[in-house]
Amino acid sequence: MNKRFLFSFLCATFFWACNESASPIASFADDFQRDLPGPVWFDTIGRYVIDRGVLTISGGYNHPLWLRKPLPRELEITLRARSLTPDGDLKIELFGDGKSFAFNRGRYFSTGYVLCQGGWNNSKTFIARRDEHDPRLLATTRFPVELGKWHEWRITTHFEGPRLVISWWIDGNPALRLVDPDPLYGPKNRFFGFSNWKSDASFDDLRIEA
Repeated sequence: MNKRFLFSFLCATFFWACNESASPIASFADDFQRDLPGPVWFDTIGRYVIDRGVLTISGGYNHPLWLRKPLPRELEITLRARSLTPDGDLKIELFGDGKSFAFNRGRYFSTGYVLCQGGWNNSKTFIARRDEHDPRLLATTRFPVELGKWHEWRITTHFEGPRLVISWWIDGNPALRLVDPDPLYGPKNRFFGFSNWKSDASFDDLRIEA
């Protein structure tokens, strides 16, 4: 592990510990109109870059770019996502711990929920609760990633009693709805991250509202 990455990881650990008790954000927006992701983000692999106002990543191998600000438990997220390679695989993590990443290229257990459009070589779109390899994975073969197209995402979360409901729209169409009776939300599950396997992915115009 190089010294620069180790320093970044230690800083992120410090920020994450402080954010365990921080108040959730009411609103956040990022249009990436700058040269670098900056201190509001924690890059767990050092490959996330901004190119002409667009956040880009290739070969992230389940190393998220974590937003350091904690999320409210009921929210709306909108963003644009695009792949320039045919394998698609546009991915985010929701309600993760804000610091974790895959240590190898094998089976990955996230700390929150993974939402992926065009995963598994652009064959399915899914919401995974921690494990993308779960045989009970909530998935659809609809909504493959179209090469070079900006896909419009809208994600909402709300609680129905003790159950967390995650609803996802792609290009204005209902895609998937996950109902979790054992929600992954709490002091260590309040963070948002962009993620990636090996596709050439881009993201832009992130909006988060309580």
